[in-house]
Amino acid sequence: MIPKDPVMLLSFINLKLRDFYPSLEAFCEDTDEDMQAIVDKLAGIDYHYDKEKNQFV
Repeated sequence: MIPKDPVMLLSFINLKLRDFYPSLEAFCEDTDEDMQAIVDKLAGIDYHYDKEKNQFV
């Protein structure tokens, strides 16, 4: 289960991407999370996924 609060979600996702997953796609496949829902929620606080950095910036 991922955090519902966007700021907590940002921290959680970036930690997982940094330490455990090579991409957002890999994280979502492994955890059965909806990638578009994550992208949309974090866009709401002006963070966007950067594939080269493998994090939301």
